[in-house]
Amino acid sequence: MLDICWLCVIFAGSAVYLLTQFIRFIFADADLTLLWAARFGNSPESKLRGKVVWITGASSGIGEELSYQLAALGARLVLSARRGNELERVKRTCLERFSLKDEDILVLPLDLLDRGSHQEKTAAALKHFGDIDVLINNGGRTQRSLCTEADVDVYQALMEVNYLGTVSVTKQVLPHMIRRGSGIIATVSSVAGFVGVPLATGYAASKHAVQGFFNSLRTELTDYPNITISTICPGPVISSIVQNALTEELGKPVASAGDQTHKMSTERCVQLTLVGLANRVKEMWIAEQPFLLFCYLWQYTPTLAWYLTNILGKKRVQNFKAGLDADSAYFSKPKVKTT
Repeated sequence: MLDICWLCVIFAGSAVYLLTQFIRFIFADADLTLLWAARFGNSPESKLRGKVVWITGASSGIGEELSYQLAALGARLVLSARRGNELERVKRTCLERFSLKDEDILVLPLDLLDRGSHQEKTAAALKHFGDIDVLINNGGRTQRSLCTEADVDVYQALMEVNYLGTVSVTKQVLPHMIRRGSGIIATVSSVAGFVGVPLATGYAASKHAVQGFFNSLRTELTDYPNITISTICPGPVISSIVQNALTEELGKPVASAGDQTHKMSTERCVQLTLVGLANRVKEMWIAEQPFLLFCYLWQYTPTLAWYLTNILGKKRVQNFKAGLDADSAYFSKPKVKTT
C-alpha cells in the first residue's frame, strides 16, 4: 500500500512538473538553453564590460539596439554600416546616455558589398583599440517578393550582402582571434536560416548559406576552444529591415511595411542575444510563439513541420497580397487593403 502511495506521489509530481514546463513553453520567447542561461548563467555585464565589440549594421534596428545595450554595459564599440551620418547619431546617443568617452566608440563606415575594403577597415579597428574581442555580423537585407516575380539580380544581391559580405568580414577578423586564442564571432542569421519561408526564397537561401558556413567553421576551430562561433536566429522582430527589403526588382521599394506591433520588441531580442554571448551559446533561437514552436518542429518533427508550414505559408502570401505585414494575422482573416 505504501509503495502505491509513493507511486501516486511520483506520478502527481511528474504531471505537475510537465504541466509547468508546458505552460512555460507557451510563454517562452527563446530556446530552452538560452532561457536557462538567462536565469542561471553569466550576466552580460560580467562578461562584456570593457570588451571591444564590432557591430555591422549598427545604424538601425537590431544593430542600433545592440549598440545602446552594449554601451550601457560599458563595452567599447566599433560601429559600422553604410550610412556614416546615422552611425554618428548612434554614437552621440551612446555618449549622451551612457558613461563612455569619445575614444570608446569608433565610427567605421562599411559597405558589405565592397569586399576589397574589409581588410583596411579591420586594420583601422585594430589600430584604434588594439583588439577585437567580439564581432557581431548583423548587416544584411531581407526580401518581400514571390520567386516567380523576382529578378535573378535580387538573388545575387542578397547572397552578396548577407552571405559573402559576412564571410568577408569574418575572414579578416578571424586570424586576429586565432593569434590571440580567444574571441566571439556572432552572426545574426534568422529562423529562415533553417526553415522554409515564402516571399523570402532568396533571403532564406542566403541565411541557409550563413548557417552552413558558420556551422562548418565551428568544427574547423576545435583546436581553439576559447573562440566561440555563435549564430543568432531571430523570428519576426520590430526593426526597419522590412522597410529596406528587396522586392522583385533592385531599387524598387516595398509598397508598405505593414503593422509591426505584433512582433517581438527589438529590446527583448537584444537582451537575449547578449545573454547568449555572455554564456557563449553556439546557436540561439529567439522568437515568440508560434514561431518558436516551429523551430522545435523543424528540428525534431520535420514531416509535421512541412505540413504546418504549407498551411501558414499560404496565409503569409495572402497577407502579403492583401497589403499586410507578411508575418501578421496568421490566425485571422486578412482585410483587403483600401486606398
